[in-house]
Amino acid sequence: MWLARKEIARAKGRFVLLSAAVGLLIFLILFQQALLNGLITDFVGAVKNQNAEVLVFNEQARKNVEGSFLTPDQTAAIATVDGVADTGLIGESTFTAIAGGTDTDAVLFGYELDGLGEPTTLTEGRLPLGPNEAVASAADADDGFDIGDQIEIVGTDGPVITVVGLGRELRWSVSATLFVSYDTFEAAQRAVNPDASVVLPSLVGVEPEAGVDAATVTERINASVVGTEALTRQQAIDENPGVTGTRQSFQIILALGFIVVLIVVGFFFLILTVQKARPLTLLRAIGSPQSFLVKNTLAQIALVWGLGVLIGLGLTFFALAVIPSGGLSVSVEPTAAAGSIAALFVLSMIAGLASVRRVLRIDPIDATVDASRSLQ
Repeated sequence: MWLARKEIARAKGRFVLLSAAVGLLIFLILFQQALLNGLITDFVGAVKNQNAEVLVFNEQARKNVEGSFLTPDQTAAIATVDGVADTGLIGESTFTAIAGGTDTDAVLFGYELDGLGEPTTLTEGRLPLGPNEAVASAADADDGFDIGDQIEIVGTDGPVITVVGLGRELRWSVSATLFVSYDTFEAAQRAVNPDASVVLPSLVGVEPEAGVDAATVTERINASVVGTEALTRQQAIDENPGVTGTRQSFQIILALGFIVVLIVVGFFFLILTVQKARPLTLLRAIGSPQSFLVKNTLAQIALVWGLGVLIGLGLTFFALAVIPSGGLSVSVEPTAAAGSIAALFVLSMIAGLASVRRVLRIDPIDATVDASRSLQ
């Protein structure tokens, strides 16, 4: 280890530049993950942070809330499935609304008060107690959705909804979202479609009986209620069409970042090993074991990596603090960040194997000849 530190001290500029390069790559990966986390949260936060463990869709909706509706026969049949303790109607739709004096899009999630579909991340105010009251996403408070603000649904006698509470991460489809009573949702639907004879729910929320897990209930509903598709809350998040497409796009970008880290670290230490071929050969000639040289090579990679992680984390948190997020709930997920850093560390060590292989090929007898030839 002392040899690694000595060598780094003698060539500070070279190793600091590599650490900075690694730090920038880590920053790009972590920042992209933060953006992905923010996008997914704003896509499906309203479903993630409500209290129904199971959500039942129309089978033809293909897990798309906007395209789902359930008939009265289906909602009645769901309630009779073995293992279902309670059900609740949930309506969802996007409306043109007037908020803060301007026209905007607002998503309404209607649920039966004190029932399933209720938001779970209230940070200020209270939950709705009756018609025309709402909990809004705290991210939209400055855009006319703060406590006490009134939002008018544009249409024939559209309801005027008063915000009585704010919740964390309650957006849907990256739009301002209001949790209202199911009656208010029906009134909004009739305001934009006065000729509608009936307003059908988009989803049915299900609470499993005690001792019955959510996955079991979904299987039973899918097997017994024709034309429906039941998903656990996590499945509804992970398999949402918007989330799936966004994840796939970001995964390609992140994979490229991992590959670049592998190449940068691998080539740097390989070139460095070739450049110091003669000193390494002399060390072998005076009795330094191969394990000693290998350990110092890996120690250099670890030290460079450690400094790169500090630089990357510092840049990430600085960027999240100063760069406007456009209303997205951008944040670093600790588990995902730790996993990425660990994976990148392993990749860096793998990249260093080329240098280790060169070190292992050193023959002490080469101290009497041009040592650089033995490493080519």
